[in-house]
Amino acid sequence: MSSSMQRFQAVLFDCDGVLVDSEAITNGVLRTMLHELGWPISAEECVERFIGRALSDEFDVIEEHTGVRPDQAWLLEFRDRRNAALAVDLEPIDGAVAAVTAVATAYEGRIACASGADRAKIELQLAKVGLADAFGGHVYSGMETARSKPAPDVYLAAAAGLGVDPRECAVVEDTVAGVTAGVAAGATVFGFASGGLTSTSPEALTAAGASHVFTSMAELPGLLDAGIPQAARRA
Repeated sequence: MSSSMQRFQAVLFDCDGVLVDSEAITNGVLRTMLHELGWPISAEECVERFIGRALSDEFDVIEEHTGVRPDQAWLLEFRDRRNAALAVDLEPIDGAVAAVTAVATAYEGRIACASGADRAKIELQLAKVGLADAFGGHVYSGMETARSKPAPDVYLAAAAGLGVDPRECAVVEDTVAGVTAGVAAGATVFGFASGGLTSTSPEALTAAGASHVFTSMAELPGLLDAGIPQAARRA
């Protein structure tokens, strides 16, 4: 590998839509509950408006469309219904478990899961798909930082927890909000576009600042191993 090509200090993974195929399940529960509040939102609009963002940050838009402002009890009910559905139906993203295993070996465990979701959801999902032990103690929730994605806080926390410079990290993301967060943290972002209903388009990921966009998790270890030309790194 030439001196102009450098590997990263660590790899930081988003969870939903990157490791687990949860977005359609979670968004379906949310859409049902929004219908119950009187907002006949379509599946497409629900995906566009809410995926990649913390639901608690979207109470204003829900109130605008329903006349009802969600409270903590409503949010807890959503989480309970969401978790029940995930516990039954959740599957890993195709190739994600193998990719994480390969990357963890290559980086000697310097990997983290940094999600905008609440910790209970992240841990439930990782356990469901057999990744509970893959990240060790390096699981970070945007609900536990001052700001969630698209702010960079959760990625900065993950890099700090691993003791690495966020500017020398690779971030794996699948949403505009997540890519924006990774770029704001100074990381090099690899955008994952699965092509499914809840998938963000490659063009949108690139426009948000992803340095590379890929469509199969099987590609990821090779992309990371190739490194990124230093001139292409973001300062």
